[in-house]
Order: sequence, then C-alpha cells, then structure tokens
Amino acid sequence: MAGPRPVEEASAARAADIPFGAILDGQKPLVFRGLAADWPLVREGLASAEAAMAYLKRWDAGHPVTGYTGPADIGGRFFYADADLTRLNFRAEQVGFGAFLDRMAGGLDDPAGPSFYIGSTDLDIYLPGFRGENDLGLGPEVLGAEPLASIWIGGRTVAAAHYDMSNNVAVCAAGRRRFTLFPPEQVENLYPGPLEPTPGGQVVSLVDLRDPDFDRFPRAREALAAAQVAELEPGDVLVYPALWWHQVEALEPFNVLVNYWWNVALAFLDTPQTTLLHGLLSLRDRPEHEKAAWKALFDFYVFGPAERAAEHLPEAGQGPLGALTDIKARRLRAQLLNRLNR
Repeated sequence: MAGPRPVEEASAARAADIPFGAILDGQKPLVFRGLAADWPLVREGLASAEAAMAYLKRWDAGHPVTGYTGPADIGGRFFYADADLTRLNFRAEQVGFGAFLDRMAGGLDDPAGPSFYIGSTDLDIYLPGFRGENDLGLGPEVLGAEPLASIWIGGRTVAAAHYDMSNNVAVCAAGRRRFTLFPPEQVENLYPGPLEPTPGGQVVSLVDLRDPDFDRFPRAREALAAAQVAELEPGDVLVYPALWWHQVEALEPFNVLVNYWWNVALAFLDTPQTTLLHGLLSLRDRPEHEKAAWKALFDFYVFGPAERAAEHLPEAGQGPLGALTDIKARRLRAQLLNRLNR
C-alpha cells in the first residue's frame, strides 16, 4: 500500500509572498519552513515549556477560556468514550487561562497523566497584544478577507481527522506538529462519524490514522494512499485549503499552534453546512431517479458557472439567479424561513 507523501515545501521571504491563490486554485497544500522563526513565542518555546507559558501569561486579558481535560487512558486522543458514539471521552470547563496553564505545567513530566488542551481561542479577545509581537501580517489586502486568528495549546494531543469550512494558515509556534491531510473527495474513505455530538464542533473520521483498523475500515487504505503529511518544527508554517480533512498530532510535552482562518466568500452568503443539513431533510431519501434529476438541476443552478442560469434572462427578470447582493440574500433567506416554517 502506498503511504502518505510529504507536503511539498516552498519558500517565501514573508507571509505576504505566499501564493495563496495558487494554493486554493490548485488545491495544493504547502509548507514554508521557518517563516515564523523570529516570533518571540517561538524563541521562548525553544528555551523551555515554562518560558513559553510565562510569555503567554503576559497577554492574558482575564477572560475565562474553555479548557479540555481527558483521562490518562485516552492517550491524548480527544474522541468518543463509547462504541455508540454518544459520549465524549473528555470534559470541558470554563477556567482561567493562567490557572489552566499551571495545571498543564504540573503534568508535563508525567507521560501517564491526564491530557490537557485549550482549543481555538481567539487571540484578539483572550490574548490582546500578542499579535503585536507574533503575527504574519495577513489582512484583506493579502488574503482577500480578514482572517480569524486563534491559538491552540496542549500536551501530546491528537485531533481526529476533520474538515474546516475555512482556508487555513497554521503556524507551529512551540513543540512539533504532524498534519495528515486528505483532499475533500476522500470523505467516504475516512468513515465520518455522527453529526452530533462531535469532539470539536466538526464531524471527525472514526479511523485512528496512527494505527488504522483496516478490517473495520478497509477503504482507509485508499485515503492513506491519497494523504499528504506535514511534519512541522517551531516556526514552520503550513497552508491548506478549506474542506481538506486533517488529523493533527502534537508531538511534544508542550505544544502551541497559532492559525489564521479565512474565506473570500461574500459576507451575506450562508454557510453550505446549512445546505447540507437541508439536503439530508429534502433530498437524500427520495427515489434514485428523482435524485438524479435534482442533481442535474443543482449542476445547472449551483455547481456550474455562476452566471449560466441567468445569462439568457433579461436583467429585470433575473432575481436571485443574477449576481447576489445583500438585499437579494435577505429575500432568499426570508423565503427559506417561510417555507421551512410549515
């Protein structure tokens, strides 16, 4: 069986030089070595975990964060607690940022201890000022949209493969990370779990990619043959497109990731996740011949060129088939709400 291949590497003098358009258009993740090597947090992390924690505490705004704690027997894999996939194997609590880091610090030297994790915490709200010293300088003029900058902190944790609805710039700021990436078309071969509950808000793969059970998940071989792996050292940056599945392993006793999520979609557009849920309600269980006919309609109205459905219509009669505006989006949303509330 062919295994995952390394994510290709490229070089950039600064983050603004990253070819974001080519990465998204070509659906081609790239690693940029050492692009954030001059961050103070990277330097502190190379000195020691304690130095990195002390540095992070400097920026604490005092707002409670969500801290996740898992028992020792989960091995850092925040996942499901039972075969029915109805319970999670960790607990979440609102905690003080510094206090949770202290709790984490107390277990750094205990490989058999509990797992600690702070996930997706908005930097500008919870650690204001941090980006003044540690930032890639990515804004709308570079990305085409304002990114959401977040921080992730923990021990030797494993985030099961999942997808996000935004493009991602991931900075390994302390410790080491391994990203195992899969293109979106591998969804079936990754055996997605339930829509809810989920360990982190998104559907996750049921396959433990560190030790796949091919008897239970035979198509996982195909997924792994299509996979790419990025091994990140402190200061390295990984960029990959939205909807790519990714398992993330933190490999040191203490690890920090900073990431930037962004989408170039117009602000008034709804999330396609809502469309997916409604598709389950309206389309999935219809007869196959009907589904084939609806697929043709969706290809014409949605998945083909945006202008195709309206190009033969006079402008006055195009309505929502023409270029969407905020007003047209509001009208569409009102029509949907009226039809759903039946």
